[in-house]
Amino acid sequence: MLTSPGPGFARSAGSVRKPQRSAAAQPAASLPEALSQQVAISRRGIPSLAVAVAEVATGQEVFGYQADQPRILASNTKLLTTAAAVDLLGDGFEFRTPLLASGTISDGVLAGDLAVVGSGDPNISGRLYDGDSYAVFRTWAQALRARGISRVTGDLYLVNGLFEPTHIHPDWPRDQLGRWYEAPVDALSFSDNCILVRVSPGNGPGLPGRIELVPDLKIYRVVSNVVTTESRRRHSLIVYREPESREIRVSGEVWARSGPFEAWVTVPEPVDYFGAALRAALEEEGITIAGRSAVAEKLPEGSWETLAEHRSDLATTLSVTNHRSQNFYAESLLKVLGARTHGEGSWPAGVQAVREFLARQGVGDGVQLADGSGMSRNNRATPREMTQLLRAMYLHPAGATFVRSLPSSGCAEPGWRYRLAQPPYRGNVLAKTGTLSDVSTLSGYAKARSGKLYAFSILANNTAVWRARTVQDAILRQLIDHG
Repeated sequence: MLTSPGPGFARSAGSVRKPQRSAAAQPAASLPEALSQQVAISRRGIPSLAVAVAEVATGQEVFGYQADQPRILASNTKLLTTAAAVDLLGDGFEFRTPLLASGTISDGVLAGDLAVVGSGDPNISGRLYDGDSYAVFRTWAQALRARGISRVTGDLYLVNGLFEPTHIHPDWPRDQLGRWYEAPVDALSFSDNCILVRVSPGNGPGLPGRIELVPDLKIYRVVSNVVTTESRRRHSLIVYREPESREIRVSGEVWARSGPFEAWVTVPEPVDYFGAALRAALEEEGITIAGRSAVAEKLPEGSWETLAEHRSDLATTLSVTNHRSQNFYAESLLKVLGARTHGEGSWPAGVQAVREFLARQGVGDGVQLADGSGMSRNNRATPREMTQLLRAMYLHPAGATFVRSLPSSGCAEPGWRYRLAQPPYRGNVLAKTGTLSDVSTLSGYAKARSGKLYAFSILANNTAVWRARTVQDAILRQLIDHG
């Protein structure tokens, strides 16, 4: 049943009083008229604009412009992925990543092996633990100590067979593989498969800058020619990793009075990163593993006991995916959907799962999908299909989890702090942004002054992003004022 104002919305959209009209005043424009006038103005600078607006309660489309024309979705693709995840995985779904042991324990020594079985959980990081990237591993160390284990004589098995071995989607730009938004995807992942590079000024002008990796793992090598400068104008830094390389290059000049500069750089081999971080965290807690780290598709045969299990809930995962527009989370979800519905943790299987979900919602003829995040320019849909999906999800039994995963107008999340931040617009738009070169998309829900709730999709291709965002906000103001 549809409720008002609905999950996540501001309590009232009418906090700015409309002026009273005199008898001679012209009647206010209807919603279709207001939207038509605004789009007529906006389309002059955006020839590839496409718009659809539908009332959620009735399903009636109140406005459409090029509404059946597919457009590149960019990160609006995440709406399709997260909606499918709510439906296919279930509102109460949890990622479960176990730590297991095999062997005998005596005098503080496990004469045997440890193993971790990857579940595709993207949440094993410091994001939810005040930046302590080892927080999950510290709980595992506590479980080992509780069993009296301080030393392991055998190996550490890293089981990542849930996902197929392709870590990078073939559509993603190869010149950006070191950037955080193109992080590789694996069933065992740590810290978003990125490592933090922190650059600080040296002890004086002309001296080398200080470079720190967080966490400081010896499997990566830093090459730096950073020099400290007196001039703030010359402060400029580049942090880069060659594809497939474990060498991180840092160059440029750092201002002598600046604070630390931080950049996230992807790692080339996620499972090795996970294993190195786990070993380092356990050693900090006084637990050593004598053997090697061994990557395996399946848990080796034998008698294994679960010592600890890390769990992550779906609602948190969806919130990070849509609030932070975290590509790595979306792609992890897509591969999990493929694994659970088609027995294969791959991009094609995940895409098939999403397409089947969309078909059950009566959506999909114009949808073209390649990945789960929108990094591929081969993700396309029409605005009408997007609004149909949004309405279906608002009425879905687990729809509140989906709706609450969306950032709101005027919130502190990237891209929203200054957009529609004043009453009556602040808090009355819940929507997902999408940005690629020459692409800006925005789809979600808007609550009008009247209290009516609308699903909308505004997809702009072949235009400057700043221009598209200005147009999107102008259209939404008309929707809220006249709806």
